[in-house]
Amino acid sequence: MPLGGLNGVPSPQPVVPPGQTPFAEILREKLEGESGLRFSAHAQHRLKSRNIHLDEASLERLNRAVERADSKGAREALILMNDLAFIVSVDNRTVITAIDSDSMKDSIFTNIDSAVIVK
Repeated sequence: MPLGGLNGVPSPQPVVPPGQTPFAEILREKLEGESGLRFSAHAQHRLKSRNIHLDEASLERLNRAVERADSKGAREALILMNDLAFIVSVDNRTVITAIDSDSMKDSIFTNIDSAVIVK
């Protein structure tokens, strides 16, 4: 599809009332929050499409797992937490993707150098 939409007609954009913050920005800020972790656009999409919600305690546990992986020299880690899996770029402190238990069935994780299991 050409830039600017089909046949030069601009693609519709969501309307955000003046003084309000777009949902995507609120989600990004909430996910980055206090943990210091960033979530890639792909990870944000996966969280939303797979209906994965992370509360503050879960974000803190994920952050601690990334810190543990970093202390062992990990660069790309698989973090297993409850019934979720996260692929994280430890160097960048960025969650690359999030996987729920249904999506994990018969999965193979490649390009990781470590795994952290969080109880």
